[in-house]
Amino acid sequence: PEGNLYCSTLVTCRHTDPAPSSLSFVAALAVHKTISAHLPHDDIVLKWPNDILVSGNKICGILLERSGDAVVIGIGVNIAVAPQVEGRTVTSLYQEGADRKVDAAMFLETLAPIFANMLTDWRQSGLAAILTAWQDCAHRLGTRLITTDEKGGRIEGEYAGLSDDGALRLRKANGTLIAIHAGDVHVG
Repeated sequence: PEGNLYCSTLVTCRHTDPAPSSLSFVAALAVHKTISAHLPHDDIVLKWPNDILVSGNKICGILLERSGDAVVIGIGVNIAVAPQVEGRTVTSLYQEGADRKVDAAMFLETLAPIFANMLTDWRQSGLAAILTAWQDCAHRLGTRLITTDEKGGRIEGEYAGLSDDGALRLRKANGTLIAIHAGDVHVG
């Protein structure tokens, strides 16, 4: 819908960079900081692997596409309008109380330098610092999450943080810790 932000940026990865897939954490942190700068409250949560929730509702999605050393990071942020999405609850900055003067251009002007700084941190300090910061903005430990395995089987567990490579760690009801490397996750 008109009034929302849809943008992409290209990052050329170097051989010394962390795994290119971890750029989703960099982008999520940058968008989280930008949303925080425009909202009067702080109920903003990062949801693994690539969503941002405000008041429990999706406000942003992030996608990565890779070809060789190039990674395109696509970011969509609901600023003016929360589109209807079947099976999901969504929100927008305006619905959450942001100043109506905030538009896509203003949001991007705030986001771009934050992303550039986060990208520099990712390159210079490595993935561990980014993952620590990401976890500080994520669900509380113990939040019930639901995902599916590669065969479509349902997996439920409590959020137990991230592994060193950014995989989602779930603690199953029997106490077993498992790592999820890909999938769609829902708050249960």
